[in-house]
Amino acid sequence: MNRLVKKGIQLLFHLAAIIMVAMTSTTFVDARALSPQNHISYTPTNRSTCHLNSPQGNVQHVIYIQFDNVHFTRDNPNVPSDLEQMPHLLNFIKNNGTMLTNHHTGLIAHTSPGLLNAMTGVYGARHGIPLYNSYRYFKPDGTTGLAQSFAYWTSPVNDSHTSPPTDTAYNMISAPNTNTPAPWVPYTRAGCNVGGVDMVNTVLENTSYDVPAIYGPNSPQAQEALTNPKQAMADYVGIAVHCASGDVLCSSANNGLPDMLPNEPGGYAGYSALYGHKYVAPQISPNGPLTNLDGNVIQDSQGNAGFPGFDLRPTDSLAYVAAMQEHNVPVTYAFIADAHDASSSGPAYGPGEAAYVAQLKAYDDAFGKFFTRLANDGITSRNTLFVITADEGDHFVGGPPSPANCDGINIPCTYSPFGELNTNLTGLLATRQGVTTPFTVLADAAPSIYITGNPARTDPVTRTFSQASATLHVTNLFTGANEKLINYMADPVELNLLHMVTADPARTPTLVQFANPNYYVETGDPNCNSPCVSIAMNSQYAWNHGTVSPDINTTWLGIVGPGVQKLGIDNSIWSDHTDTRPTMMALLGLKDDYIHDGRVLFEILRPHALPWLVRHNLSCYIQLAQKYKQLNAPLGQFGQATLQISTIALSSNDATYTRLENLLQSIGTQRDSITNSMIAQLEYAEFGWGTNSYNKVQITRLIKLAEVQINRVKSLLRKQ
Repeated sequence: MNRLVKKGIQLLFHLAAIIMVAMTSTTFVDARALSPQNHISYTPTNRSTCHLNSPQGNVQHVIYIQFDNVHFTRDNPNVPSDLEQMPHLLNFIKNNGTMLTNHHTGLIAHTSPGLLNAMTGVYGARHGIPLYNSYRYFKPDGTTGLAQSFAYWTSPVNDSHTSPPTDTAYNMISAPNTNTPAPWVPYTRAGCNVGGVDMVNTVLENTSYDVPAIYGPNSPQAQEALTNPKQAMADYVGIAVHCASGDVLCSSANNGLPDMLPNEPGGYAGYSALYGHKYVAPQISPNGPLTNLDGNVIQDSQGNAGFPGFDLRPTDSLAYVAAMQEHNVPVTYAFIADAHDASSSGPAYGPGEAAYVAQLKAYDDAFGKFFTRLANDGITSRNTLFVITADEGDHFVGGPPSPANCDGINIPCTYSPFGELNTNLTGLLATRQGVTTPFTVLADAAPSIYITGNPARTDPVTRTFSQASATLHVTNLFTGANEKLINYMADPVELNLLHMVTADPARTPTLVQFANPNYYVETGDPNCNSPCVSIAMNSQYAWNHGTVSPDINTTWLGIVGPGVQKLGIDNSIWSDHTDTRPTMMALLGLKDDYIHDGRVLFEILRPHALPWLVRHNLSCYIQLAQKYKQLNAPLGQFGQATLQISTIALSSNDATYTRLENLLQSIGTQRDSITNSMIAQLEYAEFGWGTNSYNKVQITRLIKLAEVQINRVKSLLRKQ
């Protein structure tokens, strides 16, 4: 890592200015353009071709696992939480490393952006997916199209999986016409093969567009996708290996294809990949069909051998990981579905219901088998970096449990009725406020509103819509209470502060509403001939996320392995998903080709694993990093205050709206200037990029400026 000493304040300001211009345009800053000086690298490991440069050279494997909605905290105070009912996993983390429980999502809190924030270390504004698992976008005529966030890394905007797509902008976009840098690149450049198991956008995500795009429209694979899509899904979707340059695993003889990343900083020629179970399984299970941890052949619900589908359970997901690790794929990223649904099509379970408890027991058994198998392979916390987390929490919507003293373990719980409260926004606005403005909504607990015609945020139509939305109240059908429907609102000014405005302006909605977490907001009959609020009685949907609520936005991060302190469960360190990537890169001695939004979690690293400059100035850099997060993170103190101010502005008359929005814009410009200087200092100390040097006076000044900015928005909020 670069270790410069005292290069002068002038160079700091020069670099900060460069980074501010680049980052405020939502681009990835190419760190290769920031000339490293006096780079100190660790001695690479010499095990096979994979050269991870961990501080003492003892990391040989990387295992990254991300859950969908698996909780550390209890949803019912009498019922043990998800992780409490998975002691093999919980004890592994807390006994061998650190479990951070003051860990946060970005906004919006959904699977796709959550996974991508953690994998890349940047927020949605800089990887292109700031909203949901799908997103709407404005067409030139002011109407909207619907695109799927889940698409292969290099795919264009995927219009509901149409082929060919009608919008050629990249789905994963970091700047105009620029594909987001891929997260596997630092590993493959270090000679390490990287496996993806149902991991967002690093694998093929559909048969309708991704398969013909990768294999060719006239290929046998594309023809199979047309004539037998279920088998094609099992064969080609959901599983991939990205190989080091020239590695035989991804050779053409093994059906490998060129791994094309057209905009990768520094280029990416000569790399190949395997796409799909059909081609990966023979390499990681050469002696027969790949079986899960229970000994059953991995197959989908129709009996097709291959990828089981996106609702992946640990007995299958972890079997892929173990087999990859055993067969020359030392870096693996895997996804595991939540345990509170039977499947993606339901039914949903309430906390402590017998089926929920049974499913968590199966999850725990799978992790027990997984850790035993790895240990038998010699893959342990002594030579492996384990990173395990969950994309977000979610909020159970239902009445009280029966019996009242149920604990789920000794006394099963039941809930009747339960289910999210489906809410017809179109009907509520029309019948209660007389607002019949045509709009499209991306339905959610945090609905994105696209007013037809794409009027400006200051247009009277937009203003009336926002003011009317703020007044809506509904009756909670479980409690009978009269409740405010929309808790917070953000238009493009606040969305920019929350890092939710991408390089593709068509994706920016007119308005995002963060609803009461009990409600799922959608369109419907403008006359409310059907109830404008109803319980989702089919029991398929009972867990809401996306909106702003502590049980949704607070999740957990477990890190185990060489260089990680054994702190057990820690609730004192504030972190969010973007901190995961830089922390991993620091522990592995690798670098991304861009500046992160997150920071290295110095507090959990052993002294020898800390960058040299940080190790010798630890207290100063911890203060800088912690204050940076509170100023920059969407759910930091600054972001939470500005979201409340934005809500007041959007709810108010035009004069108040204009005054507050102008203030938010000015404050945002100053915030960006300060955070760009802060991250420049941090990235220099963490990874040696740039020409900064340690300057305690300058770092102290930045900390003070951040405090002033946070206090300024808090004061502004108090005055409203």
